[in-house]
Amino acid sequence: MRGRSAIRNRIEYALALTALKSLEWAPEGAAFWLARGYAALLDRAVPRLRRTAFRNLEMALPDAEARKIVDGVFLSIARVLALFARFPEIRRSGPEAWIRCEGLEHVEAARRRGRGVLFATAHLGNWELSAFAYAMLAEPMDVVVRPLDNPLIDALVERRRALSGNRVIAKSDPARAILRALADNRAVGILVDQNAAQESGAFVDFFGIPASAGTGFAKLAARSGAAVIPGFALWSERERRYVLRFLPPVEITGDAILDTQTVQSLLERVIRENPEQWLWIHRRWKTRPPGAPQLYERAPAGVKTS
Repeated sequence: MRGRSAIRNRIEYALALTALKSLEWAPEGAAFWLARGYAALLDRAVPRLRRTAFRNLEMALPDAEARKIVDGVFLSIARVLALFARFPEIRRSGPEAWIRCEGLEHVEAARRRGRGVLFATAHLGNWELSAFAYAMLAEPMDVVVRPLDNPLIDALVERRRALSGNRVIAKSDPARAILRALADNRAVGILVDQNAAQESGAFVDFFGIPASAGTGFAKLAARSGAAVIPGFALWSERERRYVLRFLPPVEITGDAILDTQTVQSLLERVIRENPEQWLWIHRRWKTRPPGAPQLYERAPAGVKTS
């Protein structure tokens, strides 16, 4: 694969920084209006994202109002963008205007066990705000992220994520850092909803379709003895803010495939309750069992897909 050019990186960085600062400096109402515009621009500029979402919904929720859900996905992305840009302001004023917690007692009980906490979360609601706010409402945590292709944008995003005291663990080689954090009785947040390559995952049921899910999360939980607590920051239209809900700990048996299925089944339940807030634009069922037909259109040669 050809490397990225420095010129391309700088142009992308300039565009990203301009968008970020426009959202950060604009008045609140204007910022959300701009964020919806940026999300709409993404929708139009990359039509494959909407096609992927419709395909996913066709398979997973065939009776749902697909267009309404997909429109909701891009609205949810707009909220994520707007609040991510305003992290400096949130750090100064506090997160309470934008998010509140439920179920923090589950986290506190797990911390008393002294073996760390693994937060099982997803691209659902506002995953960026949930980690950022948790650091302010409770204590800083470690977050596992995949480095972005553009190193300049990656550094920009990482600095924002760390403003509330969180520590970033690169997803390229995270196991040792995660185990060290858990041994120190820290909390580590991991996104568990993405397609996994066949060599690093196992096929489990997800919306009635075999989905390749990474088993590393379950193996880390079994090895460390850490409590596994699902947590999702979901938008409440009634409150006009997010509610960060921590659910009771998930029982870990030590059977990596069984435990992975348990986590994915719980995630499916929460997505079914909040379908417009999950990132359906991701090719969740891209990896297929041997001999099974592909579920998505093939991208042109040289084009990277999600």
